[in-house]
Amino acid sequence: MENTIFSLIPPLLAIFMVLWTKRVLLSLIVGIVAGAILLANFQIWETILITWEAFIGVFIADGAINTWNVYILLFPLMLGVITAFMSMMGGTRAFGEWMVTRVKTRAGVQIMTMILGVIIFIDDYFNSLAVGQVARPIADRHRVSRAKLAYIVDSTAAPVCVVSPVSSWGAYIIGLLGTILAAEGVTEYNAFGAFIQMIPMNLYVFAALGVVLVIALKGVDFGPMKVHENRARETGEVLNPEHKEQIDTESKLPVSHRGTVKDLLLPIVVLFLATVGAMMWTGLKAIDGETTLINIFGSADVSLSLVYGGLAGLIMTFILYFAQVSKTGKLDTNQVVIGLKEGIKSMLPSVYILILAWTIVTLIGQLGTGTYLAGIVEQTNLSVGLLPAILFLIAGFMAFSTGTSWGSFGILLPIAGQIASATDISLILPMMAAVLAGSVFGDHCSPISDTTILSSTGSSCHHIDHVVTQIPYALVAAVISALGYIILGTTNSTVLGFAFVLASLLAFYFLLKNNVAVEVEEDVAN
Repeated sequence: MENTIFSLIPPLLAIFMVLWTKRVLLSLIVGIVAGAILLANFQIWETILITWEAFIGVFIADGAINTWNVYILLFPLMLGVITAFMSMMGGTRAFGEWMVTRVKTRAGVQIMTMILGVIIFIDDYFNSLAVGQVARPIADRHRVSRAKLAYIVDSTAAPVCVVSPVSSWGAYIIGLLGTILAAEGVTEYNAFGAFIQMIPMNLYVFAALGVVLVIALKGVDFGPMKVHENRARETGEVLNPEHKEQIDTESKLPVSHRGTVKDLLLPIVVLFLATVGAMMWTGLKAIDGETTLINIFGSADVSLSLVYGGLAGLIMTFILYFAQVSKTGKLDTNQVVIGLKEGIKSMLPSVYILILAWTIVTLIGQLGTGTYLAGIVEQTNLSVGLLPAILFLIAGFMAFSTGTSWGSFGILLPIAGQIASATDISLILPMMAAVLAGSVFGDHCSPISDTTILSSTGSSCHHIDHVVTQIPYALVAAVISALGYIILGTTNSTVLGFAFVLASLLAFYFLLKNNVAVEVEEDVAN
């Protein structure tokens, strides 16, 4: 079953069930069992053993604790506690009141969230969790649905990190490029120079950000997102009522009226600075080679840095909380317990999904789903000019099916280099850029992707609501990108490919009709 078309069954089955049943955990479990059955050749006891090994591998690797996964799981739990106590202090409410005088429109809220996502480019995990937390209070005040918030957060996480040389993503990609260029005998530029040249060739990044901007400016939505946005705009209900009890924990928390803006901003700022500082510290400790900013971030232990940052943010939150309590002269231990309990509880669904997603990704890797899809690319006998577009689509499908863009990078980038070397070496950078773009697109849409899961977590949006509402928008960006790669590949002109993307976004802007719904901004301020 390995490295064959049957290897597509588990991921596609899980994805189909997610979209059909809306039950994420059940769907992932079905996909896991299907993958284990195929690996065990339909032997029941062997299926149980393979499933257990894949599950326990999330926590233990090579006889030791899998610190990467464990630390990643700890971070959202700490963030949940931080968020709960910020709400209890009244910081969330105060920030919403402060921002409502500065961001006066729903479009402004969405653009502000997008800008925050672009600014926080160090790591996609941190981006997904932090941006949603900061923007959520003002988004709620302006009746922007949680589904729309999660979409904006997801569209500015991986898409921004993949073109940032000073990020965990940039360092990983530059490392791969160096090996590939050396293997194919390319000496015109080094790995860093190739990465910089590939930035404008990464068309999906600019198409995805452009679609976010167009949707925000026009105030128009389509597909499932339109239902969420209309409900939020007309009723103020930013969460899907069907999933409200599973997501909204803040209403269960006691909220102080003594809160100030610093009760929200200070923990987030400390969290950010501590995380970046920890990345630089762990990077310097582990660096092997020239001490440059890119090498430092490339050598950093991102998961450990997130834990250090989370602890620093947690400590600052508790300092502010107990300082506020001391002014009243009364500490209610029951409120502290409620804050801890509700904060952790709010993040548990995402932790469960993440564990199962990692489990199915392990089984998909053992089945060789990515290897099978890569083989299809190598056997493609189409016009050389179409290869960037073909690689974009294959990478997108691979990342969508496997839930990992980094895994798709590792498999397809070397193959793209080999194909370019055998056909037209001048297209090596466009082909590899197409792989990067396609992998981000697939990862962006995949319900089993960790960044998709964390984006819904950071925005306090139900995971399925996030997945089904953002796919139509991501597909618009993907279609624009695919056509752009056809132009780039056939003309070998980055300028023409990039110009096509910009022209398409402009056309998209004028094709969308302005929202004629009654504005509710005056109600929001009340």
